Amino acid sequence: MAPENGTPEERAEGKYLHAVDAETLKVIGKPWRKIDARSKVTGQTKYADDLTLPRMLTCKLLRATVAHARIKSIDVSAAEAMEGVHAVLLGKELPIAFGILPVSQDEHTLCIDKVRFLGDPVAAVAAVDEDTAWEACRKIKVEYEPLDVVTSVHDAAKWTEEQGHDNRVHDYGRGGNLHRCEHLEFGDLDAAFAESDLVREDVCFFEGNTHLPMEEHATLAFADPDGKLCVMSSTQTPHYLHRALSKVLVQHVPAHKIRVIACPNGGGFGGKSDPFNHEIAVAMLSFKTGRPVKITLTREEVFQTHRGRHPVLMRSKIGVAKDGRIKALEFETHLDGGAYGSYGTASTFYTGALQCVTYKVDNYHFRGARWFTNKAPCGPKRGHGTPQPRFALETQLDKVAVELGINPAKLRRDHLAEAGSLTANWMKIGSMGLGQCIDKVCAGSGFLERWGKLPLGKGLGIACSSYLSGAGLPIYWNAMPHSGVQLKLDRSGLVTVFCGSTDIGQGSNSILAYIVAEVFGLEPQDLRVVTSDTDLTPVDLGSYSSRVTVMTGNAALQAAERARAVLVPHVAEKLEIPKGRVTFGGGRVFDCEDPERGMSFAEAVQVSEAVVGTIGSTGSYRPPRSPARYKGGGVGPSPSYSYTCAVVEVDVDPETGIYSVPKIWVAHDIGRSINPALVVGQVEGSVYMGLGEAMMEEMVYRGNRFGVHKIPSMLEYKTPTSMEMPEVVTYLVEDPDPNGPFGAKEAGQGPLLPIMPAVANAVYDAVGVRVDEVPVTPEKIFDAMQKKAQGKEGRYGPSKLPVADWPEPRRVRTPWQGGTGYEIEREEEMAKAQRS
Repeated sequence: MAPENGTPEERAEGKYLHAVDAETLKVIGKPWRKIDARSKVTGQTKYADDLTLPRMLTCKLLRATVAHARIKSIDVSAAEAMEGVHAVLLGKELPIAFGILPVSQDEHTLCIDKVRFLGDPVAAVAAVDEDTAWEACRKIKVEYEPLDVVTSVHDAAKWTEEQGHDNRVHDYGRGGNLHRCEHLEFGDLDAAFAESDLVREDVCFFEGNTHLPMEEHATLAFADPDGKLCVMSSTQTPHYLHRALSKVLVQHVPAHKIRVIACPNGGGFGGKSDPFNHEIAVAMLSFKTGRPVKITLTREEVFQTHRGRHPVLMRSKIGVAKDGRIKALEFETHLDGGAYGSYGTASTFYTGALQCVTYKVDNYHFRGARWFTNKAPCGPKRGHGTPQPRFALETQLDKVAVELGINPAKLRRDHLAEAGSLTANWMKIGSMGLGQCIDKVCAGSGFLERWGKLPLGKGLGIACSSYLSGAGLPIYWNAMPHSGVQLKLDRSGLVTVFCGSTDIGQGSNSILAYIVAEVFGLEPQDLRVVTSDTDLTPVDLGSYSSRVTVMTGNAALQAAERARAVLVPHVAEKLEIPKGRVTFGGGRVFDCEDPERGMSFAEAVQVSEAVVGTIGSTGSYRPPRSPARYKGGGVGPSPSYSYTCAVVEVDVDPETGIYSVPKIWVAHDIGRSINPALVVGQVEGSVYMGLGEAMMEEMVYRGNRFGVHKIPSMLEYKTPTSMEMPEVVTYLVEDPDPNGPFGAKEAGQGPLLPIMPAVANAVYDAVGVRVDEVPVTPEKIFDAMQKKAQGKEGRYGPSKLPVADWPEPRRVRTPWQGGTGYEIEREEEMAKAQRS
């Protein structure tokens, strides 16, 4: 047996496990199968739409057929008179608004007086079957008074300027259609631009797109045997759904009598992170009918509920030294948020928060505006608010490298943010393996030797990225843990892990099992994992922002260490050895100096239980406090950041602009792989999704006048098939971060970010034109090539931004200016108070 790390005292208390050597690990770092793999491949896993109960009714929603209108009247008499219809629900019965963020409680279960996008629900029906429910919906008569439709950020800005206009999407925010407006300055931008050797300004656009999970949203609500309202749903955030249900149904049921169970998800990618109208509607219909009620959205309804990637119009002004060092960065974003707030405030901040954690930026200025439009509401999609600015910055750096005559890989490699440093906007960086990532993909692809030297039509593009390993603050303010885990150790030797996190396909249930199994020297398949039930499991804030491995993993590790510490002294006494020699492994607990001397794990639990009684433990996790103290500084901090670099190879037809991607090299800084097979799956899944966004995916609206989604089905919304998926060479860079369990960082979202700009940069290397838009389609490449042939700038992209009513900037000194992380005004007020 390999010796365990740490002093005897540390081993006895279980405190050594955060920083073990890889050689001593028996579970962590090994490609174990997922603990739920067998049930999934044999079709035994029950998803939300698989659920059925006796006397169950089916719910369907009547959705608005116009994008923006007042509701003058709703006549449900014909629907209520239909045989087989048990209840019809209208918005006035549930007047309390809800939303995922405290600052955007702007949605109702069903629209009461106004619809804001085509698909907004106005009524709900519970009937004996789906056909009857659909027919009842068609019999409901709604009289609308149409209003002007706002379909772009430019439209939204126009109505905001006309303050007296009555047809604004919402009546809150700055001027109605301006949902959120942020203005932050770090350092002295004017001086930095004046000192720069090269200053350039670019405008680009990232089209919105959607998640496209295999499983549509589905929810079943019923009264359980104890009379509690039980809601089983395909949600990523059972805790936040519980809060929304508690708020809206407060007159019907107290919070402690609501139970939410998150079913296994057939894909989420952020699209199931909000509390949704249909989840609350079926809960209320179950109350009204006294029977179970289930709803499953159609694929078109999934497009309508959306909450996908924001379309973002961006302007970036950069000032660099001759060697490429970023002396000043001024960044402006305009988000098309759709009809409701959703996560939009956080999304707005995220378009600016992570610009400084990849490369060293001396001075930084961010302005972000989110606009309301009469389209499906946008929210978080894999990467949440960060792919759009990453595209802008990485394509701009490529242009800078060309102008300065520096290889794009070298320019990036020479100016990385430093491990352990503070950024200009007060983000704390942990471990930083991006340099190794760049080296890996450059060596594999020959980028340094081949870039700029390939035949016409063939090109290479490089881009880097960074992403969160969990958000630094909860969605609603509280001082409680972000994740909790409970363990039960049974005298049979079974360890049961209770946790509120949701497995949406990423394997988080398995991660919990791997971590606990490592501590106890067990095999992961020998544990039982119970998750996502608000009655049975501790609170976890949900599966978003790549938070589960780091946050829930740390909570699980703490719980396991505490339980292990209970066992050690009693086993040591039984074996008559010092506590520091007690070792766990192979399902046994034994003397590390005499491995034959020991007992089974089950016997160790029995010996301990005989002394202390039933054995259980808890663990919890809160992220370290961020050094950012300014308003808005809560979006962006993370316990650690992951880093990725990708090189994309393209073949472009110089005559038509049609192109393909034959090969991609991607390297991801994972910290330490809990399971390398799962990590590679997450990385390559991100590459696939990023390639779809880069080449073809877009959430577009017909005619840009009526708010009608143009391609609301999987037949029309194009995404790569196996025919378009290129060869992917994946490198895992392990640079353990002390903030993660066993040094782990995220892998689920960061690897997506560099793919889109790398594709655009590769197209430039192949045919010498810039496409400053996503997706990068053949039509746009062809247009840019035509312009170039005519002697014009070989570019396709936007040039104009809307005018926002920007607030006064919040100015913050950078760390190297002697700042403290506070806004300057507050810092000066505090100093004055101290002096007085």
